[in-house]
Amino acid sequence: MVRRTGRRPGNPDTREAILSAARSAFAEKGYDGASIRAIATGAGVDPALVHHYFGTKDKLFLETMNSPIDPADIINEVAVGDRDEIGVRFVRAFLAMWDGPRGAAAVALLRSVVGTEWTTKLFREFIITQILRRAVSRLDLDPAEAHLRITLAASHLVGLALARYVIKVEPLASAPTETLVAAVGPAVQRYLTGDLPGVFPA
Repeated sequence: MVRRTGRRPGNPDTREAILSAARSAFAEKGYDGASIRAIATGAGVDPALVHHYFGTKDKLFLETMNSPIDPADIINEVAVGDRDEIGVRFVRAFLAMWDGPRGAAAVALLRSVVGTEWTTKLFREFIITQILRRAVSRLDLDPAEAHLRITLAASHLVGLALARYVIKVEPLASAPTETLVAAVGPAVQRYLTGDLPGVFPA
């Protein structure tokens, strides 16, 4: 007989119990306040099982969000290259995710965010811990300005995704990707690195 390698799939009921406990913990206590031990207790399992099924806390959180991507991958990709082209790279990478095989899952995630207060809390934690913190450290932004700059850029991109992929407003919905990169990239660049008169103290 050929011996199988890799992690065993395990009991789906146990996996779902962990996910359910994790969703509740992250929504109620936030990412920082929810510990693996507390999640394991809520699921009625040993903490080692949480690590067995999901690895790290970050990966468990992404699973609870049904996230089609790890934002760290996009941020690391965007961070490499000319600083003056960050906006263009950000928009191109963002659209590539939505236009690719993971796009349907991304649409489902965005639709779920506005469904309930609970899912909104989870998505807020997702933005703060998985995007803001990573972007601040990787994009070399002024710490005093970074969070507002990144949330401004994120609001533009989320609005773009909502109009193009969920509401499907024309002609935005069918516009070529490079047209949107050319149109939106400079705006995202301005949010991230440009002058924003009246926004920050001189």
